[in-house]
Amino acid sequence: MSPLISSKNYYMKRFFFLAILLIWGSCKDHKTINETQQREAKPHISSIQDKIANLKDSENNDVIVVAHRGDWRNAPENSLQAIQNCIDMGVDMVEIDIRETKDSHLVLMHDETIDRTTNGKGFVKDWTLDSLRTLQLKDGLGVPTPHKIPTLEEALLTTKDKILVNLDKSYNIFDKCFQIVRLTGTLDQVIIKGTKTREQVEREFGTYLDKVHFMPIVRLGPSSNLIVDDYINNRKPVAFEFIVPNDTAGLNTYFHEIRTKGAGVWVNSLWPRLSGGHDDEKAAIDINTYQWYVDNNVDIIQTDRPELLLEFLRSKNLHN
Repeated sequence: MSPLISSKNYYMKRFFFLAILLIWGSCKDHKTINETQQREAKPHISSIQDKIANLKDSENNDVIVVAHRGDWRNAPENSLQAIQNCIDMGVDMVEIDIRETKDSHLVLMHDETIDRTTNGKGFVKDWTLDSLRTLQLKDGLGVPTPHKIPTLEEALLTTKDKILVNLDKSYNIFDKCFQIVRLTGTLDQVIIKGTKTREQVEREFGTYLDKVHFMPIVRLGPSSNLIVDDYINNRKPVAFEFIVPNDTAGLNTYFHEIRTKGAGVWVNSLWPRLSGGHDDEKAAIDINTYQWYVDNNVDIIQTDRPELLLEFLRSKNLHN
């Protein structure tokens, strides 16, 4: 073999070796970038202990996000998947609605009837659990899905040690709800709310007030401060849910005072009539609509757009 050919083979081998190194390095760097992007895209999800501590600390700067009927834009409302979606995106609390069946089982359903949310018809109370199990839940567009109506027990087991739970429409049947809450070991995760005065609540609900979190619902008006003061002075709740029909001057100061006294402030962004016009649909056009809640010292927001609200709060360092 001539020296020229030998030299040529030598340089060709070096060229291929260097090319392989470059390709390997490029793949490695690409993999590292992808892994970094995946870590950055995945939200940090706080522990249930952190969520409970935040709920009890009314002066904490982290805003609590509550998903109304779960993540119903991406799964049927009040379904196990709607709850799981909330857990996965880092929502703090999920609100679910409870109804009782003909054979005394507790299931998740907002309406008294099943017409709107399933492919069946009639009142929940006229159906047995086994019969309800044959139905399909509908999505937000009214299209039947493979998802089934869950029981309260199934829902609570899904949330256990992961997310806080607000049981709505449960006040009048809470004696039955309580048995399931206790059975599933989720007592410290559950919040009940109602529109009753403190005296009525103590008379009707007193057995459970030291066992679960109770939150009064108060419509802002001429006498609402009397209701709030009575609760704070005699049985301070973990928070107050306020209905805010109008964007009232001095709201930020009033809510700040309540929080410094040890109770959180919950306002719903669901519809304009609940938050002085600062609702989710307005925020979908201008995300800075949510700044109104921050400016007015609201530390718990119930929303129909949990992903959007989380995006806003995280951009302001107001949520993990």
